[in-house]
Amino acid sequence: MLTKFRLLIKKIINYFLNTTENRGGVSISGFSKGINNVTFEGKNVIPNGCNFSGNIHLGYATTLGPNNFFSGDITIGKYCQIGSDVAIHSSNHPVHFMSTYINKNLFNGELKKLKEIKKITIANDVWIGHNVIIVGNVTIGNGAILAAGSVVTKDVAPYSIVAGVPAKKIKMRFSNPIIQEIEDIKWWDLPHDKLEEIKPLFMKNFLDKDSIYE
Repeated sequence: MLTKFRLLIKKIINYFLNTTENRGGVSISGFSKGINNVTFEGKNVIPNGCNFSGNIHLGYATTLGPNNFFSGDITIGKYCQIGSDVAIHSSNHPVHFMSTYINKNLFNGELKKLKEIKKITIANDVWIGHNVIIVGNVTIGNGAILAAGSVVTKDVAPYSIVAGVPAKKIKMRFSNPIIQEIEDIKWWDLPHDKLEEIKPLFMKNFLDKDSIYE
């Protein structure tokens, strides 16, 4: 009986602690941490259990999944969709020194300053699947897809699909002419009224096509 009562109390506490807050059009879960390390462009969604450290920038309308972990110097573009349990690390333990240990238990944490902090840049309209890990000095191009479970250690070309450990290119999403046409439009930078004007293009299937205007 006591155990059931404790579980009930825990559920009640969690319910109230996890209230979603709206900050200037950004939806943030109560269980996410390090929000002060993030710059938002707006219409972002931060669900349960996300953790941020370093310098993080989220582009307009980019949404995250539960339990994302972002650490380091990370810039993410507009209209990206990021699945659950995704980890992005632009920092690394020191590998060319006596030890990789940077915890405060050794020299009161002084070795933490030896960490390598690089830059990860993710462009616009990128889809990152469940449980993807991105590490190192990496750039992800516009329209790329990172398949679930991938470990990305190198640059990913725009509009390519990568998968595996380490991630490798599986194929391109579109033909080169279509890629160029999308890049010329740069739809992610358009205001909503202009997006409405080209909405029919979003409804087309470009498989085996050589132009988005066919």
